[in-house]
Amino acid sequence: MQLNVSGNQPLISTNNLSIGYNHPRQGKHILHSGINVKLEAGEFVCLLGPNGSGKSTLLQTLCGFIPMLGGEVFLGDRTISSISNRQMSLLVSVVLTERIVVSNMTVFDLVSLGRTPYTGFFGRMKHSDARKVQDALTAVGLEGFEERMITNISDGERQKVMIAKALVQETPLIVLDEPTAFLDLPSRIEIMHLLRKLAHERKKGILLSTHDLDLALQMADKIWLLAEGKDMETGTPEDLVLSNEFRRFFEREGILFDNNTGQFTVGKQQVKTIRLIGKGIEYKWVSRALARRGFAASDEPFSGFKVEIKSDGHREYLLTGPSGKTHKLRSIEDLLARIDHEEASFLTD
Repeated sequence: MQLNVSGNQPLISTNNLSIGYNHPRQGKHILHSGINVKLEAGEFVCLLGPNGSGKSTLLQTLCGFIPMLGGEVFLGDRTISSISNRQMSLLVSVVLTERIVVSNMTVFDLVSLGRTPYTGFFGRMKHSDARKVQDALTAVGLEGFEERMITNISDGERQKVMIAKALVQETPLIVLDEPTAFLDLPSRIEIMHLLRKLAHERKKGILLSTHDLDLALQMADKIWLLAEGKDMETGTPEDLVLSNEFRRFFEREGILFDNNTGQFTVGKQQVKTIRLIGKGIEYKWVSRALARRGFAASDEPFSGFKVEIKSDGHREYLLTGPSGKTHKLRSIEDLLARIDHEEASFLTD
């Protein structure tokens, strides 16, 4: 089944959508209302928000798994309420958060389940279906894994299997709920990069919820922000940073978002300054280490600590303390230890 998308019409869009759930005794409980979002073909979109903000509820509502409490969801020019379950399986592929726990099944077998909307209940695969499975495995970097047992591959590889299963379903829209939740950092980066690549190269609309704010800022074409008690905000990562929406949605007491670096930091009252002379990557990482110790780096002269970074082939840090004596140090660890020693000596003098 093809989506009827004409002109500038998005793959999926909402009109004053309300989401939540129906309580058996208390009736409707609305988590968010007035949601107006859209996702285009070839777009990689990340849904961000604190725990309990309703991200999973929104995704399940968009996919038709739970009923909307108001408004409407459109796939192309059709409302999802007018689309049957079988038709939905040809339009939207879904990858959920849960760890994959299956036994006696190969990688090829699991990916083949994505062809079910085309092969029927008994799953009679044609040669063309097998070729599509092979193509999907190649696309996610699992060529040669066909006969591996699911129980014998890593969590990152299992997640790639699920993405291949979604690909082989041949839907224009793929929705993923926390696809990197159980993965280590290198695997999270790899999965995010893979999804972005698939969106752009295969013109898929890909929407995922995630807690990887830093990665979303780096890779997403658009970000949807969702938080309890706030209207939903959407836009490019850069616009949301410059408009201070990231600060408004995520900053907490002691947790700050730095608009300059695009990173979250632990807020500390920096009451000490230190003169820092240097440039390049060494300057950045020394500044970061000093900030952890409560120092604000400055290039202005003053009568306290001074650190000069030498990086002309032999990295060296020259620390001059309040006594005026200069120490030559080879690592940032040694530099921090020497600052602690100098501070302790200064306070006891």
